[in-house]
Amino acid sequence: MSGWTRSYHRGMDTKLLELLVCPVTKGPLEFDREKQELLSRSARLAYPVRDGIPVMLESEARTLSDEELDALPPRTPLV
Repeated sequence: MSGWTRSYHRGMDTKLLELLVCPVTKGPLEFDREKQELLSRSARLAYPVRDGIPVMLESEARTLSDEELDALPPRTPLV
């Protein structure tokens, strides 16, 4: 089973994901449940989710490598 989801898992609610945007680009975020991170493709950043709480600080985010970005599945619209 893939680690990528936009559904409820370990405290991350679909409605919350619909409301959150990248604080740098204001673009959409994707939740990686295995790594417990919110990913911003446009900013190339991964924001940590700690105890179900997104840490939306650029200083706490890690930079996504080219390999990680290439490995992401295609985006799917929220329905």
